[in-house]
Order: sequence, then structure tokens, then C-alpha cells
Amino acid sequence: MEENKTELCKKVEDSIKKKFHKKLFSRFAKAINEYDLIHPGDNIAVCISGGKDSFVMAKLFQELKRHNKFEFGLKFLVMDPGYSKPNREAIEQNAKLLDIPITVFETDIFESVFNIDKSPCYLCARMRRGHLYHRAKDLGCNKIALGHHYDDVIETILMGMLYGGQVQTMMPKLKSDNFEGMELIRPMYLIREEHIKAWRDYNGLHFIQCACKFTESNASDAPTCNSSKRLKVKELIRRLESEDSGIEQNIFRSVENVNLKTVIAYKDKSGKKHHFNDEY
Repeated sequence: MEENKTELCKKVEDSIKKKFHKKLFSRFAKAINEYDLIHPGDNIAVCISGGKDSFVMAKLFQELKRHNKFEFGLKFLVMDPGYSKPNREAIEQNAKLLDIPITVFETDIFESVFNIDKSPCYLCARMRRGHLYHRAKDLGCNKIALGHHYDDVIETILMGMLYGGQVQTMMPKLKSDNFEGMELIRPMYLIREEHIKAWRDYNGLHFIQCACKFTESNASDAPTCNSSKRLKVKELIRRLESEDSGIEQNIFRSVENVNLKTVIAYKDKSGKKHHFNDEY
């Protein structure tokens, strides 16, 4: 059994070096370079939620570490916000299978937000991030890495416009407002979800999907309000792309090519609103 696990891990790592090098590792490295995500001496907490995205990110970091041009440290951090026993075991088994030395810590986040009617997903995400920052800092890290990918970015852009009435995006890196000296990075920023799925399926891997108690407690597995909106946006983007190739790329580029001269109003870094009539 142990020999089979070793062989599978080697296959997974070889697939990143060869078959999926261009689609996964090259784009991973490009995002790190383009957005200046890692510096010499950094200690990075690679946050693993248990899904395909965070696990492939962990393997990409391990591969980067083998070939890095400067020294940086890695901690593979798993926060248990109240997972069911099967989900917790699945995460631990996958980590062992893929030779990822995880550090697990527990919180009661799922219990805390379970009875909240208004924006439970938003509150849950904020609480999870706060706990990750806190634990990462205790471990001597100065950065946390999250596994959001290219598709997450373009979906967030459209969700902000359609449901939030604002133009915003998911940034490749952010300085923490509440934890001094800490930073969040997203090195999967340029990686397509379809290529992550292809890597997962090629290696015959199985990861947890949504481990949220909202879906666990619902017999029909109906999505929460926020996930339902994201699914609608995901389907909209898929349909538009099938009709006009290049739509996805244009959505991504739109927040890189903002012309303030043609914007009615915008907010600066301090939150102050500027209107075009002020300088007309």
C-alpha cells in the first residue's frame, strides 16, 4: 500500500513537471514574477481547504521550492472550521498521499455562522481569513497563500458589477489591515480551472467539494445564495465564451485597462469618492 502511495505521488509530481508544466507550473511562476508575490526570506503559509485548487497549489509550491533561485520557507496550513469527520479524514488522507506535511488547527467557525441569515458566506470567509492570518503569524509566516484561480477572478469581476453595483476585482496580493506585516498572495491567479480539473482527473485524485454546513445540512444539496449567484455567473461566462471566443480574456483585461477619464465616479485608496463633474 505504501509503495502504491509513493508511486502515485511520483506520478502527480511528474505530471506537474511534464504534461501540465505549461498550463500549471509556468502560469504559477508567471503570476509570482508578474505580481511580485515572493521575496527572499519570506515564510509562506500555504492554506489548504481540502479542494483541488489548494492541493494543486501546495504541489506547485513544493515544485517551486525545489528550483527556487532564493530561499523562502513553506508551511502547509489546514484550518478545520468544523468539518464533518469524513471531510476531515479525506483532507488528511490526501495530504499523506501527496506527501504534503500539513499543520492542522481547529476553529468553530461553522457553528458561529450557522444561524446567521444575512451574508453568512461573507462572514465565514472573513472569519476564516482572520484565523489563517493569526495562526500563520504564530508559525513565523509573513504571508498566506490562497488558491483562487483565473476563473475565480473573472467571476468576481462580473459578480461585483451584476450583484454589487461596483467595479472591483480579486487582487493578486493584499496587505492585511488587521495583522501588521502580514500579506495575502494568490499565486494561482493566471491558472485556468479547466487545467486544474484535467490534472486532478489525469492522476485519478479525489478531493472534497463544498464542506460547508449549509450544504451538508440540506438534503437536496441546494447551493447557498452566494454560491448560486456564482454558478449563474459561471454559466453566463461559459455561454458568452462559446458564442464569442475571447470574452473571458476581455473580462480579465477590463480591470487592467480602466480609463479614469471615462468613469463617472471612482473611489481612491482612502475611500473618498471623486466625480467627473469635479474636474469637468
